[in-house]
Amino acid sequence: MSSARVLVIEHQKNAGLGQLSDRLIENGLTLETVGPDAGAPVPESLDGYDALIVLGGAMGPTEDDNAPWLPATRKLLVDGVELGVPTLGICLGAQLLATATGGHVRTMPQGPEVGLYDVDFTSTAAGDPLFGGLAETSVPAVQWHWLEADRLPDGAQVLASSPACRNQAFRVGAAAWGVQFHPEALGATAQDWVDEDRESLDELGLEEAAVVGDVRAAEPRLGAVWLPIADRFSEIAKLTAAEAA
Repeated sequence: MSSARVLVIEHQKNAGLGQLSDRLIENGLTLETVGPDAGAPVPESLDGYDALIVLGGAMGPTEDDNAPWLPATRKLLVDGVELGVPTLGICLGAQLLATATGGHVRTMPQGPEVGLYDVDFTSTAAGDPLFGGLAETSVPAVQWHWLEADRLPDGAQVLASSPACRNQAFRVGAAAWGVQFHPEALGATAQDWVDEDRESLDELGLEEAAVVGDVRAAEPRLGAVWLPIADRFSEIAKLTAAEAA
């Protein structure tokens, strides 16, 4: 089986690769996780890596004082775009991708999306190498964000939206994708995030049992939608690795 080496930047332990991890490994990818809780620093370059995944976290994309590895992460995202390295930014990762490449991130004016929401993929997604199979469909996704990329870098393509967040999924360059939602998250992850910040849930008037219960009930659908995206990302990463060999 062909393989590819993937750099995974994890900002906090309870925001890992979730349901995508085993699928990527089954597909032949070698995952190297770095970040503060992983005990390994963010490297200076993408040398030796065939793909890059940047995960979510509670900090904002420019909170460098609280998260001093963010400048290095933004640099790697720029490198990924410029070098054509297959790149996936999830939630904070998407915000970092937008920020690093000339876009802008803000607090959502309509308030956060927390819990299970539908994401609407556009007709323009039809030709996208990663999300093309979801064009013109509405699919469930776990959301957990107070910020959004309200302005994308020049040339970026919007692939999916929701009523509260126009840029739910986008592509920068040939092979760098940002998704504001969490394709990796299932019920256990939602419970971890509730446990981390119950106060915010209370402020929003949300019930823990309802939020987590909705995600748990949707797990079969979340797997059916997002595990094939992990398969496709694996194919793209392995093709890149083969071309570089």
